[in-house]
Parts: sequence; C-alpha cells; structure tokens
Amino acid sequence: MKVKVNKDLCIGCGACQAIAPDVFEIEDDGLATAKVSEVPENIKEDVIDALEGCPTSAIEEVNE
Repeated sequence: MKVKVNKDLCIGCGACQAIAPDVFEIEDDGLATAKVSEVPENIKEDVIDALEGCPTSAIEEVNE
C-alpha cells in the first residue's frame, strides 16, 4: 500500500500524524506529508484509519 497527501486539500490538522506517526508528519509549511514510500504491513490498518478519518479527504491511496 502506498499513500500520498494532496497538499491542495490538506489543512494540517495533524489527525493523520496522531493516528499513524510512522507514516505521516507535518512539514514546515504546516501541511502533512507521507514520509514513507511503502506502508509497512503491520501498520496498514492505522494508515487506513488515517485515510478515512482525514476531515478533508487529503490522503489518497496510490495505485501503481
């Protein structure tokens, strides 16, 4: 599973970082970013929770 954060939709609320801190972080611009290219299997459920809980739907699963 791969995810990315759409910076045009992100409001920097930090919910994703609180749910899955190993995957998401808030950058200097105040917006979230995914800091891994591939989500480890053992935290996949946390990342799905973050994706579903994002208030602006800024987290997107990347299908390659």
